[in-house]
This record gives sequence, C-alpha cells and structure tokens, in this order.
Amino acid sequence: MPTSAPVTLKDLSKMIDHSLLHPTMTDAEVRAGCELSVKYDVATACVKPYHTKLARAIFSGTDVKVCAVIGFPHGNSTTITKVFETEEAARESEEVDMVVNIGKVLGGDWDYVTAEIEAINTAVVRHGSILKVIFENDFLKDPEIIRLCEICSKIGVAFVKTSTGYGFVKQPDGMYSYKGATVPHLKLMRKHCPASVQIKAAGGVRTLDDLLLVRSLGVSRIGATATQVILEDAIKRGIGKEPVEIELKGSALAPSGY
Repeated sequence: MPTSAPVTLKDLSKMIDHSLLHPTMTDAEVRAGCELSVKYDVATACVKPYHTKLARAIFSGTDVKVCAVIGFPHGNSTTITKVFETEEAARESEEVDMVVNIGKVLGGDWDYVTAEIEAINTAVVRHGSILKVIFENDFLKDPEIIRLCEICSKIGVAFVKTSTGYGFVKQPDGMYSYKGATVPHLKLMRKHCPASVQIKAAGGVRTLDDLLLVRSLGVSRIGATATQVILEDAIKRGIGKEPVEIELKGSALAPSGY
C-alpha cells in the first residue's frame, strides 16, 4: 500500500474548516460544533453569518478562527447585498467563503463575475480577513472552472473552493445528485492557479484517507462535517505530534487506488 508524506496531527487538524452550515442547525448544535472545533484545534469553524458572534466568543483565547459564508449556498444575491453581508461578517470573522453568481458564470458574463469577486475581496481584505471563492463545480464544465481560476488568480484571492456541500444537480431521471470535490477538478484548479492561491476541497471529504489524498494533490484546506471521525482515525493510526508516514487504505474519491 502507498503511504502519505510525513504528517503531524496538527498538520491535519489545521487543514479543516469544520462545517456548521446545515439549515436546520440550532444555536445549541452550533455551540456544540464550535466546542468540538476547539477540542480538535481545527483551522476554522464555518458558520452562517448570524452565528459569527457566538463562534467568536467560544474561540476567544484559542487558535481556532471564525469563517463566515456569504451568498450561501446559491450565490444569487445582488453584488451590493453580498458586499454589505461581507462588511458585517468580516468584522467578526478572520475568513470569508463566498459563492459566485453561478447563473452569471454559466451565462458567460465574466465582467459581472469579476467585478463581484473583486468587490467582495476588497471588503474582506479591508477588514483584515481572507477570501475563499466557492465555484460550485457540480454545475460547471472545465472551461468555466479554468476561467474562474484565472479571474481569482488575477484578483489575488486567498483560496478557490470546489463546492458549498449543497449544490445538488437535477438528473434526467428527476433525482438529485452531488459529487462535491473530485480528483479531476482539484487537479484542474491546482494547475490553473498559482501557488499563492490555495485550494479548498469541500463536499465528499469524509475520511482520513480522503483528506490525505486531497492533500497529496495540493489542497491545503477542506470543508468537513466528519471532523471528529477523521481526526480520531488519525490518532488511532499513530499520527501525533511528531511527523509520521501513514499507510493509505484507499479513498472513495479515488476508488481505483492511488
């Protein structure tokens, strides 16, 4: 079996944005998720804008940061609305994840898309935060993903991100399906962004081996609800404070092995 590059537990925990974004989540559930984020020392907890104050209070004195989402999950608000939402959220958040206007991307209105991302990035940076731009790749074809990578690279955003986790696509049989982060898309995004623009994989990264796989592709952050499962498995498999290689058992993202 192949092995990973040497990693520590902190290397892995600081790759995780713990996702607390399901529309049914109560304040009590978000509080519990934030406390779990502190326990496992993740990079951030990703919360809806009205939970930023709650998350900030829980993370006070810790290494865990607040990440707010903007235009989530469909990206359909006006640019003015998104910027206003960003200004408010960035006061309480070190990181902001925005959703592009997917209809404008599919319609090829690249001037609109560029102006919106640039306006939001300017607002985020003004508040000392960093921006991740969510493409929602399930709705897009490769040329659109590449163009978004080029736009984000030129603007100089901190991250490009695959998915929201909620972009279900209607199929010909009427059923809805969702892939989220895929190996081909992650490779494509890494190829078309400079090293200064980081990659976030979201949607479908549910196991330690999934995390190690995307890490090997140049991904530096993931969105995950399975944080506890991933990091407890890392501990069980001997990952701790000192760098170790770990035998890979296979990932559902690459069923043929890697």
